Amino acid sequence: MAYGASLSDRIGRATVCADRILKGARPSELPVEQRTTVERGINLKTAKAPGLAIPPSVLVLADDVIQ
Repeated sequence: MAYGASLSDRIGRATVCADRILKGARPSELPVEQRTTVERGINLKTAKAPGLAIPPSVLVLADDVIQ
């Protein structure tokens, strides 16, 4: 199971920061931002190897389920 920031979200935020710097903003003046959204992924094949069972209530919450 993995829990973290979305790759596309991180790339988008990096693009905004780069744009501001190229327009003359100083990197030290850019605000530190905290993520408000996260993605959850579950690899069922890896979970089944040691005999773990993932409850359906957890699978419903996952953004990405790898069979």
